[in-house]
Amino acid sequence: MSFKRMVHNNSLVITLFGIFFATIIGMSIAGWVNNNETLAAHSQPTETYIEFIASGEFIEGVFENWESEFLQMWALIILTVFLRQKGSADSKPIRGKTPQDTRPRYRLSNAEDWTHRLTAVRHTVYSHSLGLAMLALFILSFSLHAAGGTAAYNEENVAHGEDKVSVGTYVTTPRFWYESLQNWQSEFLAVGTLLVLSIKLRERGSPQSKPVGARYDHETG
Repeated sequence: MSFKRMVHNNSLVITLFGIFFATIIGMSIAGWVNNNETLAAHSQPTETYIEFIASGEFIEGVFENWESEFLQMWALIILTVFLRQKGSADSKPIRGKTPQDTRPRYRLSNAEDWTHRLTAVRHTVYSHSLGLAMLALFILSFSLHAAGGTAAYNEENVAHGEDKVSVGTYVTTPRFWYESLQNWQSEFLAVGTLLVLSIKLRERGSPQSKPVGARYDHETG
């Protein structure tokens, strides 16, 4: 496969990850400059760029956002298995089956030996692999948010002559849940808004939209 064809075939992912890397680098630079301005205003020594991106403040800032994004995507994947939204492009039909609803080829109940059982287990895991991957990424991001937030919280405590706390203690604080929930609410608002707007509104050429001429109140969508 030629490089040109490879880029064309993967242009959406390449563009999205390109934007991601550009924005996270921009975030780190802006955060570093802002942090050093704050330190200088308080007559404290400034940090190098490497010190800043390894700090609890930066780690917390990155992963509290990742956490909400992966939670949103995992929830959308799982909820759309069971729930419906009439007229939405992201919902399965109100009635009937879809290709995603096909029964598994291998079942543990029908397995006659260990070979067939292992095949059934692998098939079962693979059939839920997308949801499991998003859930794992959410748990990882949640954990790193907690670790980074604890480090930042303890830096502030030391500066104020207070005791450090453990990660377990930090995740029970209102500050941790304020950081998490302020992102979660915005993500679920965005998803819900897209689901509702896609009922009547259209974007020609986008797979996130129904065809321009499709009825918004059709029973199967």
